[in-house]
Amino acid sequence: MKRLIRILVLLVVISGSINLAYSQNSKKTARQAAIKNMVDSTNFYFSADYALPQRGGSKQLTSTYDVKVTKDSIISYLPYYGQAYLAPDPGTTEGGIKFTSTNFSYKVTHEKKGGWEIIIKPKDHDITDWRDVQRMVLNISPDGYASLSVVSTNRDPISFQGSIIAKE
Repeated sequence: MKRLIRILVLLVVISGSINLAYSQNSKKTARQAAIKNMVDSTNFYFSADYALPQRGGSKQLTSTYDVKVTKDSIISYLPYYGQAYLAPDPGTTEGGIKFTSTNFSYKVTHEKKGGWEIIIKPKDHDITDWRDVQRMVLNISPDGYASLSVVSTNRDPISFQGSIIAKE
């Protein structure tokens, strides 16, 4: 009798484990489909968690910093840490990588491992502007984790780690 009870308990545990694994796998599949849909529709946020400047160590970001991507605009609200070769006017309190562009190129390349590389190039360059951004390269994993590299005309490059989230 004890043997029969042990077998039944073992079957219940195995059945529960299989259901849990299936549930987690279906959630992961749904998340990957949502990320693919966001990338394909060009409608998402990159939410930054860490800044990785070229000089110095990584910095955990405690405030909300993001890049909003839509078909007709890029809105960047990111911090900047690093060497700037052209400074803002004295008394200016603006800093970081903050801009809005409606004139840009957007190229998506599918990677072999299922992710994407997106290259965004704002076309309204002004090299005399200390905030000028030449290129943003966004690498997205199928699970929505992402890294963003920003190359500017008058500043050292900087990278960010974060994730892709749905546009609200």
